[in-house]
This record gives sequence, C-alpha cells and structure tokens, in this order.
Amino acid sequence: MRLLLLMFAFCLTLPAYAELRYTLQPRQIADDVWLLEGSTDNFDKANGGNIVNTGFIVTAAGVVVIDSGPSRRYGEAMRAAIASVTDRPVIKLLLTHHHPDHVLGNQAFADVPIAALAGTTELLREQGNAMAENMYRLVGDWMRGTEVVLPSETLAPGTLEIGGRSLRLLALRGHTGADLAILDERSGVLFAGDILFYQRALTTPNSPGLDVWLEDLDTLEALPWKRLVAGHGPVADDAEPFVQMRDYLGWLDGLLREAANGGADMNEVIQSPIPERFAGISLTRYELIRSVSHLYPRYEAMALQRVDE
Repeated sequence: MRLLLLMFAFCLTLPAYAELRYTLQPRQIADDVWLLEGSTDNFDKANGGNIVNTGFIVTAAGVVVIDSGPSRRYGEAMRAAIASVTDRPVIKLLLTHHHPDHVLGNQAFADVPIAALAGTTELLREQGNAMAENMYRLVGDWMRGTEVVLPSETLAPGTLEIGGRSLRLLALRGHTGADLAILDERSGVLFAGDILFYQRALTTPNSPGLDVWLEDLDTLEALPWKRLVAGHGPVADDAEPFVQMRDYLGWLDGLLREAANGGADMNEVIQSPIPERFAGISLTRYELIRSVSHLYPRYEAMALQRVDE
C-alpha cells in the first residue's frame, strides 16, 4: 500500500516537471545566421527566464554561439536547437555580458571555449552566484542543476576570423561596464547585446552612466550593419531601435537630473508620469522604479552643492 501511495505521489509530480521544457525555435535571419528570440516579459515561473535573444552563426569550421541563456536547461535546449539545423559542431561560445539571462546556460557549453571580455569574467566572478540564487527565486525549478561557469577565454576588441567568417568584436561599456557587440561582416547582422533594447524598457543595475550608453549607441549605429539583433526585443532592419533607445535614455536622464536639481525624493521620482510615446514598451514602470534605485543617488550627489565651496 505504501509503495502504491509513493508511486501515485510521484505520478502527480510528473506533469509539473515535464512542463519545464524550453520550446526554442531557431529562426534564420541571414545566411547561416540564426536567432532564438525570447519574450519581452519579465522573469517568471511561466517563461523560465526565456526573455533574452540568443543566436548562432554556422561557419565552415563549426558553430559560434552568442550567449547561452538563463539556465542550464536553456543551454541544453539551445544545443538541441542548433543540432536541429546543422550537424556541424559547436566550437565557441561568445558572451555579450555577465547578466544571468545571458550566461547561466554556460554549463551546456563547457566542452568548448567560452569567451568574454575580461571585465565580463570579473563581474561574473563577483556577482554570478548571487545572480543565480536570485534566478532560483524568480523562476524556480527551471534553474535546477544550474551553476555558474566562468569564461575560459578572454576576448579583445578587433576582428575574430573563424571558419571563413569575420566577426567584428566591439568592447563597449554603457550597460554593464563590459559589453560585447558582434558584427558578422558577411551578413551585416549586428548582435548588439543589451546595449540595445527594443520595445522593452532597458535595465540599468551595472550601468556606469547614461552618457556612456548614448556614446555606445553612436558607435554601433555607425557600423555597416544591415540587421539589428537587440539583447531584448524584435529584430529590426532599420534604425528605429537606436531612435527609441536614444529617446528613452534622454528622457530618463532628463527626468533624473530635473528631479535631483529640484530636491525630489526617490519615492516621488518613481511615480513620475511616463510619456505616452513609451506606452507600448514593455515594463516601463517596473524598470523606471529599478533605474531610479540604481541611478538616482548619483544624480542627487551631482546636484548637491558642497558647503565648503
């Protein structure tokens, strides 16, 4: 009888565990360039943290992967998705930055070089375990078995020649202080990482400053790109993501600067009205609250006048 009860209890748990599958559908966006597009929602137990755009490029030597996703389970699903479109082996993983939705699938790629900017590796070493723990809280069982795996190779800006493909690597700073963007020069596809958000409000927990971010946008837009892949949001073939990002960053900077100069407290700033033109962008209020907590103390410090001057 006890055995039957245990078997019954086990069967009751099976559907919940069986549902924890990422349905990743690779979409070809250029010659030998593929995208796995995430939602523009927030982290949730319903989506398993699949809110990120990852991708891969099939070269003559093998597959170059761009970001590994939010969990070990996602990374494993990504490898299966890659195998569904090519029999060439994965030969390298490139990480755009250290945030958890982009790197916690690294375990699934531990058999190949995992490459990142030096600053990304250091930030992941410092913050990785805390970020993973937070992801467990946010998405629950999707994270089972996920551990932080650090990059094994350090990237420098320049051109990476691999399998007959030229990948231009750019070291930027606006989002985290160590941000990699990748331009596939053959196709013109620009993987901008989280320097570019589109139709989804940007996140600011590690940003060195919105002025730095705006300079990075200028650098990226000047490249000979033909198609844009933001870290979050839909693919674009025009400059609209840059227009939207500049508009949003300019509004956010102006809001924080004016509030600080006027002596507003943080609770007042987070209740500021959001312009109608940003109404269609996902998570604007949520990310405004977070950005105020991340950035407003700096604006207050700049606005304060020293009494000894």
